[in-house]
Amino acid sequence: MNSVQIRSAERALSVGTWLIVGGAMLFSILTVTPLMEKHTPEGWKWTAPILPLVVDAAVVIVVRLDAVLARLGGHGGKWPVVLRWMTGCMTLALNVADSALKKELVGVAVHAVAPLLLIVTAETGLAYRHAITAAQLAQEAGRKAEQAERERAAAERREAEERRAREEREHAAQLVREQREHEALLAREQTEREQAARCEERERAEARERAEREAGERREREREQQLAERERLDREAAQRRAAASREREQREHREHAERQERAARERAALLGEGPAKKKLDDELALAKVRAAFEAGLSVRAAVDLTGWSIGWVNARYQEMREHSASPALEGASQ
Repeated sequence: MNSVQIRSAERALSVGTWLIVGGAMLFSILTVTPLMEKHTPEGWKWTAPILPLVVDAAVVIVVRLDAVLARLGGHGGKWPVVLRWMTGCMTLALNVADSALKKELVGVAVHAVAPLLLIVTAETGLAYRHAITAAQLAQEAGRKAEQAERERAAAERREAEERRAREEREHAAQLVREQREHEALLAREQTEREQAARCEERERAEARERAEREAGERREREREQQLAERERLDREAAQRRAAASREREQREHREHAERQERAARERAALLGEGPAKKKLDDELALAKVRAAFEAGLSVRAAVDLTGWSIGWVNARYQEMREHSASPALEGASQ
């Protein structure tokens, strides 16, 4: 029997088992629910189908897990057997209870058919699955043994072929070694001749390189002497420019100091005249306002020195502030 036939038999067993289980569950629910309604207090009759459903759910669990364990070739121990027979007996008792209480033997026999069929089917299905699993394992073991035998025979054939190929390679390698030794001898002779020629050529090349190197060194020494002379001349020119720059800066510094000193004397002279007794002329008033601004005096003090109005003096102060701020802004932008 091949694997397709085994799968077909398992499918038929599974379908038949679940048809019987489904029919037995439906029959059990329809049979046990009226009995539970009679023995349930008022207001709780809606719970009557719960007990047959719970018992039938246990039956489904047992059947399903037994099928899985049997397919894997395992065994769950004694508790699955206890659960299987306990659920079967409970189903049988619940189905025949109503007829037994009424002492109807025919009803007991009729209602016992589905539970008994369920119990026997569960046990028989389990036995069938164990038998099928054992047959599959035996068949798989046989296939593995045949495969191992075929692999062993193939390995022996490969080993013999590899041995023949190795011998052929060794013979070919021997021939190649002999040929290579002959070629190596010829190559050594040729190499010795070429090395002698290369040594002679290398000596000539080294002589040329020495001559070129000596000429290059002479040119380099001359270039270095010229560069040193240029650097000396550049340093002397830079020193002369630096001396001239320092002299110019010193002269500008002295001139600036003299201008500042002269401006300070003029400013002191203008400010030392004291408050004006009358309004001064434009040039003298503008000179005194400029001296007061440079000395940091207030607008009121400048008014007292010139005799002009606060507005005029304030306007001159503003012009001087803007004039002094413009160079600063230009320097900052640069």
